Amino acid sequence: MIGSSTIYGTFLTYEMIWKRQELVNAECDKWARKGINIMSEIRDNRIGYKAGALKAGMMHNYVKQCEFVAIFDADFQPDPDFLERTIPFLIHNHEISLVQCRWKFVNANECLMTRMQEMSLNYHFVAEQESGSSIHAFFGFNGTAGVWRIAALNEAGGWKDRTTVEDMDLAVRACLHGWKFVYVHDVEVKNELPSTFKAYRFQQHRWSCGPANLWRKMTMEILQNKKVSAWKKLYLIYNFFFIRKIVVHIFTFVFYCLILPTTVLFPELQVPKWATVYFPTTITILNAIATPRSLHLLVFWILFENVMSMHRTKATFIGLLEAGRVNEWVVTEKLGDTLKSKLIGKATTKLYTRFGQRLNWRELVVGLYIFFCGCYDFAYGGSYFYVYLFLQSCAFFVAGVGYIGTFVPTV
Repeated sequence: MIGSSTIYGTFLTYEMIWKRQELVNAECDKWARKGINIMSEIRDNRIGYKAGALKAGMMHNYVKQCEFVAIFDADFQPDPDFLERTIPFLIHNHEISLVQCRWKFVNANECLMTRMQEMSLNYHFVAEQESGSSIHAFFGFNGTAGVWRIAALNEAGGWKDRTTVEDMDLAVRACLHGWKFVYVHDVEVKNELPSTFKAYRFQQHRWSCGPANLWRKMTMEILQNKKVSAWKKLYLIYNFFFIRKIVVHIFTFVFYCLILPTTVLFPELQVPKWATVYFPTTITILNAIATPRSLHLLVFWILFENVMSMHRTKATFIGLLEAGRVNEWVVTEKLGDTLKSKLIGKATTKLYTRFGQRLNWRELVVGLYIFFCGCYDFAYGGSYFYVYLFLQSCAFFVAGVGYIGTFVPTV
């Protein structure tokens, strides 16, 4: 198994990292004494980031004796029977190259922001991966909690670090070589959601910028491929990449956070109900199905997703244009129970200091504009549209002052 090591930035000291490595080595030694062929490897650089780490791991001589590789991020905790429940799919069907498993979030109830993330990711698993697997269609690799057939991985060209979504890159190339994937809903792997707003923003930047940049780099590669049908090429280029990874982000922000608020300033503009009511309601209901326990939080989810669409839109354009932060790789900070308890014990920073460190001017600017449109509609409009505008502006203000997620002291 290969695990991509996570470094927690300022939260982990060199001493803590060294102790963690000692614990890993001790665990490997324990199993080695029982006759299990196990070892721990670590590289001394960050070249290529996660793709570079995975590529380096696959270059060890003992990998040549293996048929499959299981991949986990550092905060993922697979059950002892993980391989027993996933490897049979690969053994009994030689057309399958990837077994992707579901994520189970151990800190989903930590704060409102983690609840929102759980809703979005559950919808992703159901709407994209489970539905895609059930009809034998393509779906992306999540980068962790999965098992790859090494022969398929090598045939597809191995790990590449040309974008920050090496997992999606590999999955698309494997698909172009005719390999199939399967998603196993019943096999859950415990992991942690980012619980600070700063960490979540960095994660969403990478998840939005990377696919847009990959679409730019792979479109001609997909079109020139002769092993897949024209229909699959169209699906990959238009449906999977263009609609899901680009249009959705831009449309959500531009339409619901800019165009709709602006219409109250021009009464002659009439937006059809399907765009303002029917379409959003349908998406909301579908999202509720994926996480029924959070049905009462749907309004908060809509407002929060609209706020995050601003960051995703910005990241998407950076990826399309290959601008400054296109290859930025900031490891997503996961606090963990032990580290979190230590930090909370130090949480004596005064409120005004926190505000100064957490101000996000982009959210504040957009929030002010939407609030202005809401006031105009309240004074001169003939509907109750200002209710949505005031709620949405409040969501931007809350994110603008950083009053969201888990608070972590800076010392």
